[in-house]
Parts: sequence; C-alpha cells; structure tokens
Amino acid sequence: MKKLFISCACILLIPSLSVFATEKSGEQAAVANEPANQGEPQTLDRFMFFWGETSGNEELAAMFYDTRYLHFQDPRAPRFLFVDRKGRAALGIGGYVKATASYDFDGALPNRDFVTYDIPVPRNPIERNQYQMDASTTRLFLKLVGNNTVLGKYTVYVEGNFRAGQNYGFGLEQAYVNARGFLIGQTWSTFVDPAAAPPTIDYEGPNGMTCVRNVMLRYTFDLSNHWQVALAAESPSVTYTLDESNSMYIRQRMPDIPFYVQYAWNEGNSHIRASGLLRGLSYRDLVTSRNKSVLGWAIQLSGLANITPKMTLFYQGVYGYGYGEYLNGLNGEGFDLIPDPDSRGRLYAPETLGYVAGLRYSFSPKFFISASYSQSRLYSKTGALSENAYRYAQYIVGNAFYNLTPDCSIGLEYLYGRRSNINREDGQANRFNAMIQYNF
Repeated sequence: MKKLFISCACILLIPSLSVFATEKSGEQAAVANEPANQGEPQTLDRFMFFWGETSGNEELAAMFYDTRYLHFQDPRAPRFLFVDRKGRAALGIGGYVKATASYDFDGALPNRDFVTYDIPVPRNPIERNQYQMDASTTRLFLKLVGNNTVLGKYTVYVEGNFRAGQNYGFGLEQAYVNARGFLIGQTWSTFVDPAAAPPTIDYEGPNGMTCVRNVMLRYTFDLSNHWQVALAAESPSVTYTLDESNSMYIRQRMPDIPFYVQYAWNEGNSHIRASGLLRGLSYRDLVTSRNKSVLGWAIQLSGLANITPKMTLFYQGVYGYGYGEYLNGLNGEGFDLIPDPDSRGRLYAPETLGYVAGLRYSFSPKFFISASYSQSRLYSKTGALSENAYRYAQYIVGNAFYNLTPDCSIGLEYLYGRRSNINREDGQANRFNAMIQYNF
C-alpha cells in the first residue's frame, strides 16, 4: 500500500500567483509562497490541504486559478483543497462572508439592492432616507477538477448564497459539469459576459448590463489561442405584460439560443466579444383562440481591456427586441412581450437598449478605485403601456476597494439612480454602501 502524504500550501487569492510544492520523503511536506517582503521569515498564513500523492498536484491546483471569465462578485480560488490518492482529481471548498451597510438619502429604494426600476416615481416625500444592513450575499462553493482519458480536463461546480428574495435562505446560484468543451447545468447565460461587469459592492450591478443565470447545454470551442466561439440551448424564462381579457401566458416551446465569437489578447486578460440571442416567445391570443409565437432577438458587444498596466476599461452594449429578462434593469418586470395597441389579443416584443461603461484604476495590488455609468431604455408603442410605466433609468457608481489582508477586503461606494416614466415624470435615489468581505 502506498504511503499517505499530507501537504499544506500557502496561497494568496490573486489569480496570477502559482502554487509551489515540496515533498519530504517519508515525512509530512510543507508548502509556502514567497513572502511579500523579502528577508522576512516565511509564514504559512494560508493553507490548502492535499490528501494523496503529491505528484501532479500543481496542475490540478492551477485549474482553480483561471479567473479570466469570472464576474467581479464570483468567488475566486478556494482555501481548502483535497486531492485523491492517485492525484487525478481535486475538490476545492471555498467562498466568502460578505456584510454590507447602506444609507439612502434624497430618495430611498424599497430594496436591499440598488434596483433602478424600483425608484419611486414621483418622489416619495415621506420616505427619503433609509438605513439597511445585509449579509445574505455570502457565498459557498464546491469545485471538483480532474483530468482523465475519457473526459480530459473537467470541472464540477456547485455554488449558492443565502439570498431568498427579501429574506434569508440558501439558494442555488450555479451548478454545472464542464468537460471537453461541453457544459451542462446552471451558470451565467452564454449571452452574458461576466468578466465585462465593472466592480460594485451593490449585488444588483449596473442596470444596462445583461445578467442572468440559466440551465443550459453549451459547447465552447477554441479556434486558436485568441479566438473562441460558443453556442448553447438554454432554458427560457419569460415575463409578459398582459391584457388579461385578450391574451395569456402559456408554457414556452423552444429554448433560448445564445452564441458568441470572442477575441482575447494579453494572455486572455483582455477580450472583445460579439454575442447574439434568439428567442421564441409563446403566448395565447384569446381573441383568435390561437397560440402564437414572437421572435425575440438581441445583439451585444462587450469586453474589457487593459489600457495601461494600472487601468482597465469595462464596456457592454446590447440592443434588440424581446430580451427584457436578460437585462439587469428590466428582468422580471414583464417586458419580454407587451400588448400591441394596434391589434386586440396580440403581444409584441418591444425595442430595448442597454449599455454600461466603466474604468478601474489600481494604485497598488491592495488598492483600486472604479467608476461606471449605465442606462437601460425601453421603446414602446404609444398606448401599449400606461403613462406611468417605465421609459428609462440611469445608474452611476463610484467606489474604492482595499485589501486589509490577502483574504479580507473592505469597500466604500456611492450610487446614484434616476428613473423616468413615459409621462416624463421621474424620481431619483442616492445611496452609500460600505462592505467588508472575508474570502476562504
């Protein structure tokens, strides 16, 4: 029987760092990164526990550190890693605890997140200020990676947080299996470019950004070191605004079809992505007593680029018809299909636009600031919606983040939002956010 080796690794939560391993024959092995300040004694202040053979573990550990396509709020590398005895698979356990405090002034939102759709219009003079605290976006994940002759390099991932609407309760965020280019399960939609999302403390994020997780079957293919394409069939989720006497919702009859082409450079840390989306939106026309479908579609250009070694540009622009469920400022609000004022019983896909642009400047590896502007806009036919229905909203954010330790970070943020209705009435809200987050 092979002798069991136990190794410990000290790893900072910085994607560019490597995992180093040394082995003591017949004894326990200790592994540590070089200290930040040369000349100081090494300390094992962060561990990854390896169980099993040490040979080849470096390659498995490196599979946890590819953060190029993660959303800013996605967890990074895990603190604990367990390797099987043959060194062919590794299970990581990680996440973070995140606590926030917010104060609204000159306009309060009835939501823990800064959802511009919820800004009161007209302004509410009774509730203009509000103080809140929240810890429900704390996250926990399990990630299994491995490499074998059948699946090649594969990943099994499960992640959840403690947000259940406006209450606390554990909820599934992501759950998928990824092998040989195929992904099956729930994760960010193929139409979403998570890495293009600018940094925010606010869990909601910019209102003009595509942001939704779907259950899917996706295939991703690398054409070269720079070019990548992907195509998926995803579970549709729709919300309609109905004229209840003339039309009704029915179950959807085809998947959403998103796809993209991406060019990456700077070792994959910068990219530009062109995406497309096709949707078959089904409903019941009660006037003609027939089931009907409307074609929804959207196109998007997104990405991020390192303008200088310290400055990064984030950008995203999306336009189309009937994709409201994908847009951060409109999802769940009934804007995939709305009543057609020119034909009783008929629904149509409204024209929609969303965009976001942001800059991040890093003063040092420990401290950075960022600022972003975003807008989502709905173009509807005259008479399709009521006069106090949504027309557009703006989202402006500025923030600063500082790493107290490699695992613990704090942040401050200012948010401004403005919503305007079809009748030209508008309302605004202002919020300060403060955050402390500990990664494990």
